[in-house]
Amino acid sequence: MNVKRWTAMAVLYWAGQGFAGGALYAQEISALPDSLQRQTESSSLPEQWTLEDCIEYALRENISLRKSRINAASSDVDVLTAKAALFPNLSFSTSQNLVNRPYQETGNTVSGTEILRNNGKTSYNGNYGLNAQWTVYNGNKRTKTIEQEKLNNQIAELDISTTANSIEESITQLYVQILYASESVNVNRNTLAVSQAQCERGKQLLAAGSLSKADYAQLEAQVSSDNYQLVTSQAALQDYKLQLKQLLELSGDEEMSLYLPTLADADVLTALPGKNEVYQTALATRPEIESGQLSVAASALDIDIAKAGYIPTISMSAGIGTNNTSGSDFTFAQQVKNGWNNSIGVSVNVPIFSNRQNKSAVQKAKLQYESTQLDLLEKHKELYKTIEGLWLDANSAQQQYVAAQEKLRSTSTSFELVNEQFNQGMKNTVELLTEKNNLLSAQQEVLQAKYMAILNMQLLNFYQGKAICIE
Repeated sequence: MNVKRWTAMAVLYWAGQGFAGGALYAQEISALPDSLQRQTESSSLPEQWTLEDCIEYALRENISLRKSRINAASSDVDVLTAKAALFPNLSFSTSQNLVNRPYQETGNTVSGTEILRNNGKTSYNGNYGLNAQWTVYNGNKRTKTIEQEKLNNQIAELDISTTANSIEESITQLYVQILYASESVNVNRNTLAVSQAQCERGKQLLAAGSLSKADYAQLEAQVSSDNYQLVTSQAALQDYKLQLKQLLELSGDEEMSLYLPTLADADVLTALPGKNEVYQTALATRPEIESGQLSVAASALDIDIAKAGYIPTISMSAGIGTNNTSGSDFTFAQQVKNGWNNSIGVSVNVPIFSNRQNKSAVQKAKLQYESTQLDLLEKHKELYKTIEGLWLDANSAQQQYVAAQEKLRSTSTSFELVNEQFNQGMKNTVELLTEKNNLLSAQQEVLQAKYMAILNMQLLNFYQGKAICIE
């Protein structure tokens, strides 16, 4: 009964420690970022979405970004784990044994320094121990690991910024595509209205005998073609909006009204910054570059950690324990007292031959260090390539925009003249439709150059650390 009582008390004690540990765990969880504690909450959506609204909502709700925040929180835990390795560990152990010897008449049991004689066929004994162990020195491996985990934590935080930048760029591209598609719909709608007016005028000329049935059929075919182009452009606009909804983690049924600003020539023909200026600024601000630099530093620590395998490890251990057994004339308390023992020890582990494990670990760490250096160099080249491409596209689009506007003015004048002559019966349908198609092509070229220039200029500003703003 004493054994059962003592065991029950021990179980209750360690269970209490478990509940205390659970409370401590709950406190640590409450210290995590708010974005990780909350579940997805329904928030009031704006009635009309601006580009800033889209970016702000995506940075809050995008699943990829929220996963990056979880990874950063996990790296926080890794830092705490590395720091905890500096302290001793403590554990409690117990074993309870019941032995049955059915064919033995008498038996001897050793309990501490006492030899017990037991006539029973069943004996019971228990052992209890509290043990502690502490690694005093292992070649600064633990401190280097803490430094490395801190660097990994910074890298995880930078990954959040990298993901956010990628999302912001994608939203900007889709938003500009929606602006372009919206204006394209208006152009095609106006083109269809002109074709319908021309077809109606052709019908009057056909009735007056000034137009053949073949020419009138061409006008009707042009109306059908322009109507098809309008439907196609409307479908493209809806597809871009759907892609934007998906990027914002909005359901497809969610109604989304976008604010579509009117952009003037001044927004298109803004002076471009120099390529090298943008590149040098981006080197100092872009999170992927800083992350690459930290990866190189973390790889350098890997070499130091691997070299620690050559250095002896010094550990200390301590413990207290006792035991009890059945068949004794002593009470449980007396047995615990008599069997009480203390121990303390120091161990030194000197590596002599480790089947090349330490040498291989050092060589692999050095190779990984070279690899991270190459990764950083590759990121530098990719960044310059991206900025150079944006600058060239923006410069070309601005020049194309100026040329396309000149072409549009001359094409509009030519179409108006031909259209007036057609209404007077002086031009045939082939000449009219040719000029009309030239006008539509010029309008589309202006739109393409316009929004290509705006998109690439906004991205150049973004790589300089400026906020994206299309108003």
